[in-house]
Parts: sequence; structure tokens; C-alpha cells
Amino acid sequence: MTALDFPYRDRARESRVNRRRALPLAWGLFLALAFGGAMAAEAGNDCQRRADTPKAELLRLVRHDCGSCHGLTLKGGLGKPLLPKNLAGRDARTLARIILDGIPGTPMPAWRGILTERDALWIARKLKEGLGRASP
Repeated sequence: MTALDFPYRDRARESRVNRRRALPLAWGLFLALAFGGAMAAEAGNDCQRRADTPKAELLRLVRHDCGSCHGLTLKGGLGKPLLPKNLAGRDARTLARIILDGIPGTPMPAWRGILTERDALWIARKLKEGLGRASP
């Protein structure tokens, strides 16, 4: 063995070590891309499902989630009353915007990301009509 052979052997061994380190990283990247793509596709399907939220589920949301602040009978509490007579001066689109974006500086949260615009508009129209006594 000459003095020249030694550095080449060292580089060859270093190359094998680097390949051993790179293999788990490559597998990790592959799995992240494979399963990440599947999860993104599932999220897209979830958004499609959310586009047509059943009306009974929306009514339950209004009764329980909105009712926790606006009162279970929607006559007011921490939040303002949501009865037809109290909403008479507002159009449904304005109410839907408030539902989706909340009111900054107040406890009214934004529901965008949970509700679609179509769902919020349906809720706003239903509140203006009155929910009645039907309990979902």
C-alpha cells in the first residue's frame, strides 16, 4: 500500500457512510410525499363534503354553538339576541359575513373554515325567518 492509496480508501468509506445516511432521508421524503399527497386529497374530499352540510347539522350548530353565547332560545346572553325581530334591519348577506368573519374586538368568533359561505347564508336566512321550536 502506498501513501497515495490511503486517501482514496478513506473517501470510498466516507461515500458508503454518506449513502447509509442518505437512504433513511430518501425514504422519509418518499413517504412524506406519498402520504402527504394522500392526506391532501382527503382534505380536498372533506372540503367537498363540507360544501353540503346537512341542514339538521347546521340547526344543531345554531342551537348549541351559537346558543352558548346568544342564549339557548337565542333571546340573548353574552351575545345579542338572534330573533327575527332583532335581525329585521339587517340583510342575510350581512349576517352571513358576520357569521363567517366574526366581529373584531368582541367575543363573536369567525366561523370561516368551519362553515362555507353557502352554509352561513342558509343560517342567516333561517335566523331571519325564525328557527321555531323544532330541535335538531
